[in-house]
Amino acid sequence: MSTLYAARWVLPISSPPVPDGALAVEGEQIVSVGGRASLASRFPDAELRDFGESAIIPGLINAHSHLELTVMRGFLENEEADFFAWLKKLTTARLERMTDDDLYVSSAWGACEAARAGVTSVADASDSANESMSALRDVGLRGIVFQESFGPDPRHAAEKFSNLKTKIARIRELETSLVKCGVSPHAPYTVSAPQLEMIAEFATAERLPLMMHAAETAMESSLLRDGSGPFAEGLSRRGIDWKAPGVSTIQYLKAHGILQTRPLLAHCIDVDDADIETLRETETRVAHCPKSNAKLEHGVAPFAKFLDAGIAVGLGSDSVASNNTCDLLEEARFALLTARSGSSRDNRPRELTAAEVLKTATMGGARALGLEAEVGELREGLQADFAVVSLEGAHQIPSYGPESTLIFGSSGRDVVLTVVAGREVYREGRVTAMDENRLRARMTEIAAKLAS
Repeated sequence: MSTLYAARWVLPISSPPVPDGALAVEGEQIVSVGGRASLASRFPDAELRDFGESAIIPGLINAHSHLELTVMRGFLENEEADFFAWLKKLTTARLERMTDDDLYVSSAWGACEAARAGVTSVADASDSANESMSALRDVGLRGIVFQESFGPDPRHAAEKFSNLKTKIARIRELETSLVKCGVSPHAPYTVSAPQLEMIAEFATAERLPLMMHAAETAMESSLLRDGSGPFAEGLSRRGIDWKAPGVSTIQYLKAHGILQTRPLLAHCIDVDDADIETLRETETRVAHCPKSNAKLEHGVAPFAKFLDAGIAVGLGSDSVASNNTCDLLEEARFALLTARSGSSRDNRPRELTAAEVLKTATMGGARALGLEAEVGELREGLQADFAVVSLEGAHQIPSYGPESTLIFGSSGRDVVLTVVAGREVYREGRVTAMDENRLRARMTEIAAKLAS
């Protein structure tokens, strides 16, 4: 039995918008995309779901998140001027005050927020991958959960790597057709070079996707280029001997095998033209997180240059501890406006368009996650992952084109339906598979515990 989803606009992304369009879905797959009248005649027995003055778009793809930190929304506001203090407070609260169930609830609430905002796929970096994978599975989203690994002391590299392998063996048992696992050496300042090399070899041998935070802050750059700054001082206080390699983050990761895995790198703010060429040559993917970058005062990544170099770029919210919302339409608008308002012409070699940024939030995210054969566009044979965005709000009328209305005038609050693999995970104002009232009550309890 087919279902026809019809709306004023259907945006396949890989082809022009279809006015008065429709999407035919059978089971988990899209079987046809086209005009409403044409599809109605081809599928006369299909159930018709007409959303009127709306746009049907591919499911939005969040290329970088930390769902387990959802309960820390607003918790770290006073530390944002000092990233070192911000990281320390976050880590202490997570390790010392949150139980496994707290982490699951936080992850599930974040997954619900994503579903409500039209996000169908999530790349989640987590030190509690069990809880994150369970949350994505229970809400019904698609995703990759990257088990994080930490260990800045090279003397403990083998032990830390062994712990990672044990965790991966355990979470692989939780994989489903929608939710997969990967590995994430956290960052250059939290993982030693020998451990990076072990993880890179492991990811290649086991065919595991790899994600890493990279080129995010000036402190990271100082650590790698000349061995100075807060990160270097922190390593010294812990008795860890650090010899600066004298290169950029991107060249450092290339030297230690990370780029050989075709990784997904989050942030990539502090990169030059040589680094961008290296990213292109190694087919490295980038998760662009402009709101988090700005909120933490880390700078502006060269978004347009990434696109012009042919690098696979997706948009990421990062954690709501450094963003406050998981809203990819809002992220897309901010990405476009930030790229257009760069402080120098070097940061904005050309004007990006609304259509390009919407493509980044959908097809770009699919490429960044290696899911382009399954999702990212509305096309026959792909998985039925899509969202319906109402265009009837006062803030959206009049509309002279769907892409500009979606990017400049819409947000996740305008989403009325989210579908993953043909299953409606958000409809009629609620996430279909979760007791959101119970989760809301638990989130309040956990927040009170953290605040105490």
